[in-house]
Amino acid sequence: MKRQIKHLTNNITRQPAFLCITLPLWIITCLFLQAGMVNAQQHNLFSPDLQILIESVEDKVIEWRRDIHQHPELGNREFRTAALVADHLRSIGLDEVHTEVAHTGVVGVLHGAHPGPVVALRADMDALPVTERVDIPFASTVRTVFNGQEVGVMHACGHDTHVAMLMGTAEVLANYRENLHGSVKFIFQPAEEGPPEGEEGGAELMVKEGVLHNPDVDVIFAIHINSILEIGHIGYTPGGTMASADDFRIVVHGEQTHGAYPWGGADPIVASAQIITALQTIVSRRMVLTENPAVVTIGAIRGGVRSNIIPEEVEMLGTMRALHPDDRIAMIAHMHEIIENTARAMGVSATLTLPVTTSYPVTYNDVDLTNRMVPVLQTVAGSDNVILEKPVMGAEDFSFFAEQVPGFFIGLGGRPSDVPASEAAPHHTPDFYIDDSRLNLGVKAFVAMTLEYLNNR
Repeated sequence: MKRQIKHLTNNITRQPAFLCITLPLWIITCLFLQAGMVNAQQHNLFSPDLQILIESVEDKVIEWRRDIHQHPELGNREFRTAALVADHLRSIGLDEVHTEVAHTGVVGVLHGAHPGPVVALRADMDALPVTERVDIPFASTVRTVFNGQEVGVMHACGHDTHVAMLMGTAEVLANYRENLHGSVKFIFQPAEEGPPEGEEGGAELMVKEGVLHNPDVDVIFAIHINSILEIGHIGYTPGGTMASADDFRIVVHGEQTHGAYPWGGADPIVASAQIITALQTIVSRRMVLTENPAVVTIGAIRGGVRSNIIPEEVEMLGTMRALHPDDRIAMIAHMHEIIENTARAMGVSATLTLPVTTSYPVTYNDVDLTNRMVPVLQTVAGSDNVILEKPVMGAEDFSFFAEQVPGFFIGLGGRPSDVPASEAAPHHTPDFYIDDSRLNLGVKAFVAMTLEYLNNR
């Protein structure tokens, strides 16, 4: 581009003097038009050959999705799904296929014909202990034992669609490797919903095992289906898009006594009530709610056995959520301060355990990467179909990847066009339903973001 500008300037200086008077405006206009052409070229990502490749996997993606939906597996037990993925990645000639990563994970590596950065694409594979109620030909009838109970198993969060879209993306890019300036790492992750009790798993374990190295990943992308967002639409949020999640346990220790003579002991129930109330001031009085929402919830409280006995102790269980990493740190400090001081003022003692089992960072969309990719998505789906969405207080373990390298996590619409959003079943419910007719839009988005990052540096 610099050589073109120099050549253009040299030609202008040899023109008559009257033209030189208009030189500055003329150069500015040419530069602006040239920049616009470059930008347009960057986002004209789909050659006819590439479009044919994307269209060629459309039916396969739907078939894979329905097969996986009919055979769901819980976290760290995705044996059939992992085998299906690994066989496919080998069949399309990826350079590396690794299995049993973080128990049942599969990782494939595709090296393009030209050197360049490394893009990682992630799909989660696990289902949920939910009994399906949707009347479709490929509904799950699988049952298993979970936490000592017999339960149904269902892809009630759409991970079946994620696996299918990434399998399709891998096939497209494998057949386009001669045009890739860099490498692509396909991460099929187990146990996003959490590993079985007593086991490690999910993105956190994959990171510990080095999935973002050899080769070192520069950026990572993920797509999550959304049963509320209409098909054909893509949703995104810059910065904090999903909350951190830290579960906690508070145990308040008092002194047991007769309920008729409360002065004879130390009441952990009254103290617990004060602690619950005081914890709500973290959000209402300590956080800047106009910038980032936050939540402190007590979901369980246990203490006492009779109406006339003040118990020895009370246990409370809860969750803390934040949308900014700094808020998360501050909220933990405030919790310790409030619990310790309130207990002391009430004549009891209290201990805080945080986390107990679950601790997810904020799912953070790198702002620069987001700004770069939004025009690409607008080209893929149409400008009116790319929606700036509000962040949500649910958590996602994609956050462990995005803590290490810049990440971009987007939503893909799965709600049928003839179903109002108010009537669409939410995720993690027996009536959860996805219209899979537009899953190839997810493939196209994955391919476009990958090519934008690798080939348009």
